[in-house]
Amino acid sequence: MTTKSRQTTKPSVAVFGAIGHTGRFVVAELLRREIAPIAIARDSTALTAANFPGQETRGHEILRRKASIVDMESLDQALDGAQAVINCAGPFLETADAVAAAALRAGIHYLDVTAEQPSARATLDTYDIAAREAGIAVVPAMGFYGGFADLLVTAAMGDWNHADAIDIMIGLDSWHPTRGTRITGERNTAPRMVVAEGRLAPVPLPPSEKDWEFGDSLGRQAMVEVPFSEIVLIARHVKTAELHTHLNRSALGDVRDPTTPAPKAADAIGRSSQHFVVDAVVRHGEKTRRITARGRDIYAFSAPLVCEVTARLLDGRFSSVGAQPPGAIFDAQEVLLALTPDHLSFEITAA
Repeated sequence: MTTKSRQTTKPSVAVFGAIGHTGRFVVAELLRREIAPIAIARDSTALTAANFPGQETRGHEILRRKASIVDMESLDQALDGAQAVINCAGPFLETADAVAAAALRAGIHYLDVTAEQPSARATLDTYDIAAREAGIAVVPAMGFYGGFADLLVTAAMGDWNHADAIDIMIGLDSWHPTRGTRITGERNTAPRMVVAEGRLAPVPLPPSEKDWEFGDSLGRQAMVEVPFSEIVLIARHVKTAELHTHLNRSALGDVRDPTTPAPKAADAIGRSSQHFVVDAVVRHGEKTRRITARGRDIYAFSAPLVCEVTARLLDGRFSSVGAQPPGAIFDAQEVLLALTPDHLSFEITAA
């Protein structure tokens, strides 16, 4: 089912936190898709001076509006004329509630790119009923950490209505964190959750460790259990007894090292040289399905991912309203295919 007719005029999407590292990629991706961006930030001087990749070659004006989460009136005014808002300003435990509430007041779709489990969970719990009543979708955690794994798992599940176990293996050849990632890590002190014996539960201490073979350049990696917001999303709509996420230890060491530098642009669109591989393995009885996805720069990749989902909200290619994980309201394999070959490659195998 679709809930909205296709747009007949050029749509407009607001980006809260537009001058941050991920926000700049999102604005650039909207420009590439011929969607008019409204860049929102709390620092008017930095917002005026900000240059976004593609703004000159695309020839589109970027509306720039100052707003903050402590000034609801400014936030409401900043969203005027938008059909959706993408929140890129972390920590999301501090921003998601205010921006999602403003989206509800404006009657527009809300998305964010949080990796924070408590934020994603609170957004789903708080805004589902109100979003259904307003006829809009609220999709938290629609970034590399969170929605990406949810789509991968949903695609791998296919016609299965439940799984005995789901394992998500994330391999990064390096992780140079942004300032926002570091701030979020310092403030997000809540226990990380997994699904164990069919219910959400804290990660056992010490976290589990295992080796995993990614193939290609990453090869065999030592892994440690580090769940992100994908656990909350997947648990909302996929029945499974066990759900766990592991990250390779070398990447975890990078992000925990205070001397690791911030991401550095290595191509014309500003992507870093970082590469990722994500394996999602679902088991059902004696059968196993594995989906493997490869791409570049986890921050830059979040932009086409969240913008692809946003575009589907704008033209009605989603199945229901409310606060929802992406796998519950979109055709997961279609979304992933739409990102190939420019941003992603993936394959599904069965055994």
